[in-house]
Amino acid sequence: MNFPRAPFPRESISRVSIKRIFPLIALAFAALSASAQSGNAGAVRGTITDPSGAVIPNAAVHLTDKVSGFNRSTISDATGQFTFSNVPFNPYTIDASAKGFAPLSQNVEIRSSVGVTVNLVLQIAGASQTVTVESGGDLIENDSTFHTDVDRDEFTKVPLESQSSGLSALVTQTTPGVSADSNGLFHGLGDHASNSFSVDGQSITDQQSKVFSNQLPSNSIQSIEVISGAPPAEYGGKTSLVIVATTRSGQGVTKPTGSAYASYGSFGSASGGVDLSYGGAKWGNFIEVDGLNTGRFLDPPEFTVFHDKGNEENIFDRIDYGFTPADSVHLDLNYSRSWFQTPNSYDNLNVQNVVGAGSSASPVFGSVGNADQRSKIGTYNISPTYTRIINNHSVFNLGAFVRRDGYDYYPSGNPLADLGPSNLQTSSISQYRTLTNTGVHADYSYVKGIHNLKIGAQYAQTFLREHDDLGVVDSTYDSPCVDVDGNPLPGYANQSSCNGVTSFSNPSYLPVLAPYDLTRGGAFYDYFGHTDVKEMAVYIQDEIKAGNWDFNLGLREDIYNGLAKANQAEPRVGIAYNVKRTGTVGSISYARTLETPFNENLVLSSEGCANPVLSPLLLCNAGVSGTLDPGYRNEFHASLQQAIGKNVVFSGEYIWKYTHNAFDFSVLGNTPITFPIDWHNSKIPGYALHIEVPSYHNISAYSVMSSVAARFFPPQVAGAGATSGATQGTLYPFRIDHDEKFNQTTHVQYTVSHDGSWTNGLWSGFNWRYDSGLVAGSVPCYGVTDPNSLCAATSITLPGNIPGVDLSGLTPDEQFEAGITCNGVTATHTSGFTSCPASQYSSKLVQIPAPGTEDDDHNPPRIAPRNLFDVSVGKSNLFNKERFKTDLDLTAINVTNKYALYNFLSTFSGTHYVTPRALTAKLTFNF
Repeated sequence: MNFPRAPFPRESISRVSIKRIFPLIALAFAALSASAQSGNAGAVRGTITDPSGAVIPNAAVHLTDKVSGFNRSTISDATGQFTFSNVPFNPYTIDASAKGFAPLSQNVEIRSSVGVTVNLVLQIAGASQTVTVESGGDLIENDSTFHTDVDRDEFTKVPLESQSSGLSALVTQTTPGVSADSNGLFHGLGDHASNSFSVDGQSITDQQSKVFSNQLPSNSIQSIEVISGAPPAEYGGKTSLVIVATTRSGQGVTKPTGSAYASYGSFGSASGGVDLSYGGAKWGNFIEVDGLNTGRFLDPPEFTVFHDKGNEENIFDRIDYGFTPADSVHLDLNYSRSWFQTPNSYDNLNVQNVVGAGSSASPVFGSVGNADQRSKIGTYNISPTYTRIINNHSVFNLGAFVRRDGYDYYPSGNPLADLGPSNLQTSSISQYRTLTNTGVHADYSYVKGIHNLKIGAQYAQTFLREHDDLGVVDSTYDSPCVDVDGNPLPGYANQSSCNGVTSFSNPSYLPVLAPYDLTRGGAFYDYFGHTDVKEMAVYIQDEIKAGNWDFNLGLREDIYNGLAKANQAEPRVGIAYNVKRTGTVGSISYARTLETPFNENLVLSSEGCANPVLSPLLLCNAGVSGTLDPGYRNEFHASLQQAIGKNVVFSGEYIWKYTHNAFDFSVLGNTPITFPIDWHNSKIPGYALHIEVPSYHNISAYSVMSSVAARFFPPQVAGAGATSGATQGTLYPFRIDHDEKFNQTTHVQYTVSHDGSWTNGLWSGFNWRYDSGLVAGSVPCYGVTDPNSLCAATSITLPGNIPGVDLSGLTPDEQFEAGITCNGVTATHTSGFTSCPASQYSSKLVQIPAPGTEDDDHNPPRIAPRNLFDVSVGKSNLFNKERFKTDLDLTAINVTNKYALYNFLSTFSGTHYVTPRALTAKLTFNF
């Protein structure tokens, strides 16, 4: 059944905004008279000579970063020159050696895409040689922006839980301040999905996880820098974490080099892929293709895995070409496709629903089969960039991009099988939505003396198209009639059918839903919404290094024009001081950011609550505005880096984030479909710590840990979905499900290095992940101190005046999922409890507050603490070949088979278990 589409505004950026921002645009483009290299990397160029100035050919040159694991080598050419291209921004150590000369080692730093040029003078062997590397100086950075660097040489051997979201898993395992969540999601510094990716200079602020968008394959990544400190002015949008990714390049790879791999493991998981790098001095191409098929694609609501098949295919190609020594182009091409089932719970099996006479007083019930909901996501990305090196001090980049996600969600063949427990899903839904992000960006970099200046601008337009079909599948959700006790009755066509004896008119009946009640012969309600979100930004920033001081000064202006409008001037400043004698760097920084709504299902969440049909189906709160308005944030950071000797570095950061209009999500039933929602404000304090041992006697290790509070304050001001509210007119703060008291990940790796021995190349890795537990959802409890808590309605008094907990709101299977026990008896998926004495009530998987102590702000229910251990072992160059090398890797995820939850009945993410023990064998052929 089709209905007229509601008009959606198609707005343009206002003249007032243009007048306000034009001077900054003019300032940015006045400098753009020539052109340059894009992205998050530069080049190290140089010449090697002897003391007389004669060039030295065939000298060995190594460029390394001990902290990130970056390690590259090259040979100087006949003119003594060498080049390292595609080098991420970081400090490095460069080493040079040649026969008959003393080796040389010195520090270099890549501060922008301008790169650096060094002249290395090798002394005659036996002559005195000055080494300029400072003790501990290669372990710390004099930078006020707290961040974590990880190069490919380090992360290829880190055991990762999620093959289909490898980039997210890598960030979770290696970065402090990140709480692990299900389905490839992670919470960065107390926020959900407030993360952006900068891939070779292209900004991606839309969500990257299994259920939103296909990620860039991790095999295409050369290195990542995760910025968790105050974001520099060049980054906007979602900035709690900024993941700066540099992709692999074939430029300078004069001999075709690559690898092919295949793996097989638990849950029938099979994967394979191939990559190839090839190029010359002026050009290069890197291409990779991979695929995955598995019986456990998403994290399910049961520890036992069923109805969870999925597959994913990726192709990525990076092309580099230099027209002249000054002019070059770089093109990223990527296509990914995924298909996956929505995992079922036991409540989704053999679903009982109306099979006949649905509009009569005596409808017939029977089995309508198992729920069979599925999704398909197709993602493509095209991103060309033109670079011009103006001179040794300045470079210009001009880029464009188009990225599109097409998301299909399919209901069960019989939509009545989509019925879940009454507290979970009452509607069947199908969806096709597209998110197309297009834009252009330009930046000019100037590096000379104490200045590292960057000026840039970006214009982006995001086209949102949302098609949704919804129908009621719960026969008592909108009943025309109720019984004598007021309980809704199945059946009956309308209120005139109530006989007044055993059935009476339902005062809560909504006739507007009657045509869309599938249990009574109705049809799906069709909804289409669309909007175009326009965003413009300009920025200027300068990093000034003056002696031991480092100053980061920046200003950004953002203009947002979607369903709502906003603009914001955003200062970004930081100061760092390097105590070289002790290897210590201390810093403070501040950033103001414009917080914009999430694009996924933005139109439906903004417009749906004004629609009389959609409002009850989307569980809209009375008095909540429809349109999600952008907000703003003030964040403050204080950090410390400390080198401990030559092999250990410690870094830590304390954060304060205050957000007006704080965004999050509500989830629609047992589906991966979520709606952005908007809270009045949030306060997020916390800390993040990082300890790194880059390499010591063939051992490398790191440990990251954090504690982040996520306090949100009602009311909910916009968006679909019901969450915390008010009691007697009083609003109470609460901890959202990103809040975690403590988590840590420790990784240790050992590599055997015995030349000529068969053990050479043997390695092993070990991960230990501890999570104290995210805030849980609707867990019944007794005796709340916070009257706003959802637990308040579950406190009851049992016969004999015994304090008790009402468990009737949970199905036996939901009680089983939460590990609930009563008097030592544990619920099963077929047998649960209607109530339990408070003194005998507990859970194996959820921390339930003691009677009389529950408080949504200070003592909410939480997921029980968990320790997860991953182990990997391998052998590089299995057959000890010179040219063609074969690697064997064996990985065990959750090696102890820990039975634990990510979350339980969370309003924002549902119920999900961690991965059971998963074993994988991988064989890689390198050529």
